[in-house]
Amino acid sequence: MTFGFAPSAATSMSASSVSADSDNRLARILEPAEWASAGIPLLRNPREVVSGLHARHAPTPTTAVLAVLDHEERLTASASFVRRTAVAADGWDFRNALLAHLRRVIPHDLRRRTPVRTAVLLYCREGDERWTEEDGAWMWGLRDACTLHGLRCGAYITLTSGGWQVLGEGRGGRRPSSLSRPTALADIAVDHRQAPLRTGGGAAEAQRHTAAR
Repeated sequence: MTFGFAPSAATSMSASSVSADSDNRLARILEPAEWASAGIPLLRNPREVVSGLHARHAPTPTTAVLAVLDHEERLTASASFVRRTAVAADGWDFRNALLAHLRRVIPHDLRRRTPVRTAVLLYCREGDERWTEEDGAWMWGLRDACTLHGLRCGAYITLTSGGWQVLGEGRGGRRPSSLSRPTALADIAVDHRQAPLRTGGGAAEAQRHTAAR
């Protein structure tokens, strides 16, 4: 004779809920092929954009740097914040965080027929340059946040110990990296027509003041 215990209804419902949550989270992830086919505008000078954001925000692993560029690829606003690693990577949470920071640093463009400004995201993380599900969640979040703020969705860039990589494009470089010391802004070639810059969150106080000048 065999004795056993049938799973309770509460246990079954809990397991179903966990499975549904996992499925929903995976649905809020963009894979590299989807990203590459989405018509994301290419950066004319990604190294300059990455170097400028690295100098302004000095990102360390788990730091996201969000930047808004005008139609001439001049930096208009930027913000940085640290992701909570205790929770699973979910495009919905990332979208909400990105949207909240966009609202703090720049007005929306929802009244325009077509987007004029472009948002790009630089995420500093551990590991190598290969795509991860966390990257896919950031991509989904960036695309959705841009739609809700009236911006074009721009490049997603990872910064690791091996350097930087524009995912979906195959462009990258060894410097800066997550191990690099920030370069002084004065040492970076900056377009003399640069738009007035708004900066928020994450950066060291001195760097925020420098970026705001």
